[in-house]
Amino acid sequence: MTEFKKIINYLFKIILSVLTCLTLLSLGFVLYFIVKEALPTFDEVTLGDFLFTDKWMPVEGIGSGPHFGIFNFIAATIYVSFLAMIIAVAVGLGAALYLSCVATDKMRGILYPFIDLLAGIPSVVYGFVGLTVLVKFFLNVGVHTGSCVLAAAILLAIMLLPYLVSSCSETLLKNKENYLGAGNALGIDKWYTIASVILPVSWRNILTAMILAIGRAMGETMAVMMVMGNANLFPSLLGKSESIASVIALEMGTAVNGSTHFHALYASGLVLIVLLLIINLIINLLRRKMI
Repeated sequence: MTEFKKIINYLFKIILSVLTCLTLLSLGFVLYFIVKEALPTFDEVTLGDFLFTDKWMPVEGIGSGPHFGIFNFIAATIYVSFLAMIIAVAVGLGAALYLSCVATDKMRGILYPFIDLLAGIPSVVYGFVGLTVLVKFFLNVGVHTGSCVLAAAILLAIMLLPYLVSSCSETLLKNKENYLGAGNALGIDKWYTIASVILPVSWRNILTAMILAIGRAMGETMAVMMVMGNANLFPSLLGKSESIASVIALEMGTAVNGSTHFHALYASGLVLIVLLLIINLIINLLRRKMI
């Protein structure tokens, strides 16, 4: 029986190793394909012009050829993602503190399914809600057309909440069980213990949750596209703009296969991946400093 268990464990280890290798190969293949399709862009456009100019005109304009500059798209992607993250962390951390440190087990059992339900709602449904609620609200308060970066950020923050609330509340709950009893035994106020011990200890895992959330924010397409206005403008809080994911979704269907426009959209996707990689590295460095 012992030999049989050893064989099963060995086979299980091999299966896990193979699946891990397949995952890495899949990621490598995706990156290779995107880089392969993106590189021809730079035969026609310099890297500097592509990244730091803001004129995006994939068809020939009057008296000039096509232009591919994505600076406004990069700025809009970063702006709306970080604005959404600030809103989501402020609300999500408060909700997580309530669920972990105030709510009873019964109350958590009631609320958690609703939080999970938010994560399962399709992004296009969030987009429709944004069009019918947020855009109309901003129209009523005087923002022309109602579509703006702030509306997209608020909608995106709502979409990020399930990830942040679930991850943060589990971390806070675990650390509460480890430290709150000791704090009470020493006669320390409950909220002082939470603020000075539980939250600092939980920050590394909270940053991990933020990594997952920022990836979702920067890659979100439909909901942001429906409320942001999709205009090639430098982002301002109450102005229209367009993210990298939105321009890819809007134009990939009309781009001629093999054209510079087609390759420029792949290059835009590559820039988005690099941005995510840089942000993840920065957050991971912050996590390591907290060890």
